[in-house]
Amino acid sequence: MFTQRSLGKRLSAAVAAGTGALVLLTACGGGGDGSMAGHDTSSASAAPATTAAAQPGASFNDADVMFAQMMIPHHQQAVEMAELADTRAADSEIKELATKIKAAQDPEIKTLQGWLQEWGKPTGGMDDMQGMDHGMPGMMSAEDMKKLEDAKGAAFDKQFAQMMIAHHEGAIQMAKTEQTQGANPEAKEMAKTIETAQQAEIEQMRKIIDRL
Repeated sequence: MFTQRSLGKRLSAAVAAGTGALVLLTACGGGGDGSMAGHDTSSASAAPATTAAAQPGASFNDADVMFAQMMIPHHQQAVEMAELADTRAADSEIKELATKIKAAQDPEIKTLQGWLQEWGKPTGGMDDMQGMDHGMPGMMSAEDMKKLEDAKGAAFDKQFAQMMIAHHEGAIQMAKTEQTQGANPEAKEMAKTIETAQQAEIEQMRKIIDRL
């Protein structure tokens, strides 16, 4: 049985060890928040089932933050374009592709926003990025979006495919940058997924344009 004095010594030693580990984790955390890094890494070790949820806080840098902040409004615009296809597209493949794009990018938006909240960074969005579209490759201007909104039938189908190809190419460019410059493994994995999926959709849309 521990005496009160010996128990106190053991608790003090445990706290000191935990503090030392936290300092070490903080030093390895790149551009991330130190306290968040220690918490998330220990959570991942203790509970493997929650690794995916905890991992984004483990380490991140400025490239990860930029990727998330820019990809959110980029995805939001793609979803907006996809939603226009519901009532304007004539081609069934265009409609199916638009549905697929929305289904893929809506959850990614939520994931990106969650990471930024964990990292203590502004989540951004379309409203916060007004006047900054030139900094995001592939973003459509307000005039481009108005033209797409006004189009219908075959004209919409062709314009949608052409615009979405350019939009996807911009997303792929940002995804490649994240894969080479980012530090967060989850963000880099999403970037790889975006590159692979959107490159395949670009090839599909090029074929659609050829037959329209």
